[in-house]
Amino acid sequence: MLQGSPRRAARALEKLIRSALANAEERNARSDAGIDLDNLYIKTVTVDEGTRMWRTRPRAYGRAAWINKGMSHITVVLDER
Repeated sequence: MLQGSPRRAARALEKLIRSALANAEERNARSDAGIDLDNLYIKTVTVDEGTRMWRTRPRAYGRAAWINKGMSHITVVLDER
């Protein structure tokens, strides 16, 4: 679904989900817990507010305006059915 989405965040979210799946595969290979990778599903996705970077933008008459560049933290939790 994310590959066909025109939203800008869809590409980053797809990359994050692929990374979570790769981490689950690696953890499954290292541990004795038998996780069936075909039964994994996305349990929760949370987006929290991250840090802010303040930048200035030049304005008329030599003045400057503050710009708030916000970031976010995305958490993906996978679970087994």
